[in-house]
Amino acid sequence: MRVPYERMYQEFYRVLVKRGFTLERAELSAKLFANASRDGVYTHGLNRFVKFIAGLETGCVDIAANPVLKESLGMLERYDGQKGPGDLNAYFCMRRSIEMAKKHTVGCVALSNTNHWMRPGNYGLMAVEENCIGILWTNTVPNMPPWGGKDARLGNNPIVFAIPHGDNPVLVDVAMSMFSYGKLEAYARAGKELPVDGGFNENQEITRNAAEILKTHQCIPIGYWKGSGLSLALDLVAAVLAGGRTSCMVGALPVETELSQVFISISMEALPDQEELMRRIDAALADLKTAAPVQEGKTVYYPGENMMKIRAENMELGVPVDEEIWKQVLAY
Repeated sequence: MRVPYERMYQEFYRVLVKRGFTLERAELSAKLFANASRDGVYTHGLNRFVKFIAGLETGCVDIAANPVLKESLGMLERYDGQKGPGDLNAYFCMRRSIEMAKKHTVGCVALSNTNHWMRPGNYGLMAVEENCIGILWTNTVPNMPPWGGKDARLGNNPIVFAIPHGDNPVLVDVAMSMFSYGKLEAYARAGKELPVDGGFNENQEITRNAAEILKTHQCIPIGYWKGSGLSLALDLVAAVLAGGRTSCMVGALPVETELSQVFISISMEALPDQEELMRRIDAALADLKTAAPVQEGKTVYYPGENMMKIRAENMELGVPVDEEIWKQVLAY
């Protein structure tokens, strides 16, 4: 089932206003959710929207709160998110990071006491639209075992790298687990097997069954022990820069909230050899695409390359939706 982008946006907007958001904040949040689905990140668009609305019932989100500056430390600014909506807090901090980069070449904003930021790629795209490199990450509630362990002690701590490249930027948007929980839920709802091993079942057997992994919360870290180490490092650096909670501390709370996040922007315009650097980016991506594909007839893509194609298709034909989830939104 496909829904026109504008209708999806308007329904999100309607629901948010009904829940007490100001018109301006509802407009921005609805756009961020709709844009995620528009670009093919359905797990963090429509699918995440219904979770967000349900999460409002827990009281962990103050829909009127805005980030407040705690400290200004040279090229680093620390903000308290005051438990505001995670997407609006992240948008604010990414915008501030870009402003700092335009002035100082590099801008770093660290955010504590915030909520789930929904689709992080949205904020990476904000950077490249301003001709900046964007690097941003978050910690999460513990939802992944460290390599060699059974119990969830690490967050899957998503990270984004966004690099300007004309109309098709490089966009790496990944969690430290082989699959995000949103993706696992999508596969489980569809009754489909994961394309590669994703975690362990209750018998400690490696599996591609998403439903079994959701039961155990034993995702495989990307690169096994490497992803486990990266997850821990991202968590600790985010907590240090933000002066906020680690994943371990978040796990002690009744719900996932009070997260720590980092937003870094680097202005390409400030670099004296920008034109040569852009040529090198072009050349590197062109070289990558000359790699012989494993499957004959397939194409090797760089991260984010297909996004604009998916966006154009969804704007023309409508955004694919899970019909049951869409009905939930219409019923709000």
